[in-house]
Amino acid sequence: MITFISHGQDETRLFASDLIKKIPLGSVIALTGDLGAGKTTFVQGVASALGIKEKVASPTFNIMKLYLGEKSLIHIDAYRLENMDHNIGLDEYIGYEKGYTFIEWPMYIPELLPEKYIEVNISNLGENLREITVKGL
Repeated sequence: MITFISHGQDETRLFASDLIKKIPLGSVIALTGDLGAGKTTFVQGVASALGIKEKVASPTFNIMKLYLGEKSLIHIDAYRLENMDHNIGLDEYIGYEKGYTFIEWPMYIPELLPEKYIEVNISNLGENLREITVKGL
């Protein structure tokens, strides 16, 4: 388990940028934490490390955003999928072998998670402080 205390969004992005270098291609990363804790900020750091030039925003209203490249980034936000039919094709993208799949609010689509995945939990400690815990790496 890895634990890191971030003192702001830039530190969260930098931590994510460094962490992705240790994660195998094709991995699924489940992002947990309170609303506004910094899950999308974390994904922005990963996108930067992967050389993605597009602006990475929360896919809350889109459910999923794809950022294709040499190493692709699939960003899923399952928040709006609670108590809904999950047979909408997300399973085709989860675990994409030429990229990384990040799933915010994974507890709403547990049947779509692979047996093995990495969990990143971001806890809001107040002000700009965040505790980031990584399990399964």
